[in-house]
Amino acid sequence: MIPVDALNAATPVRFVELLDGIFEHSPWVAERAAAARPFRSREDLHAALCAVVATAPRHEQMALIRAHPELAGRAAVRSELTAASAREQQGAGLDACTPQQFAQLQRLNAQYNERFGFPFILAVRGHDRAGILAQWERRLGNAPEAERAEALRQIERIARFRLEDLLGG
Repeated sequence: MIPVDALNAATPVRFVELLDGIFEHSPWVAERAAAARPFRSREDLHAALCAVVATAPRHEQMALIRAHPELAGRAAVRSELTAASAREQQGAGLDACTPQQFAQLQRLNAQYNERFGFPFILAVRGHDRAGILAQWERRLGNAPEAERAEALRQIERIARFRLEDLLGG
């Protein structure tokens, strides 16, 4: 566990290193949030990180969304997920799919990506495969802009969970 005080005292480079992986393959979020120090709490830090994302240009938000792996997708099959993503997907049982379930997930990944142009993002902690599939089916009917906003909300939830793991809940 890293105390918030240690993040506040860290150099900007060390601050970004310590928060590596909170936002998938997107160190720019922590780089920009470093200027808002000192943080009083984990929640204060999370709010600052989310504010960076919310005020980022659309193309950066889309790059952040697209930096996330597909659920049970190619990166998982090739063992190329970040440690955090692998833990999250395993916790939801996505690493233990039957061949039929895996094929269904692949179809959903393809449909979703075709419709929205980015991977389906869900903070899977607390969900099982059935719950994930229900969310996926429901969200396929969203309008593209509503789904982009939902993807960003899910990224904020993922970041909250990852900060809890890093800093303590």
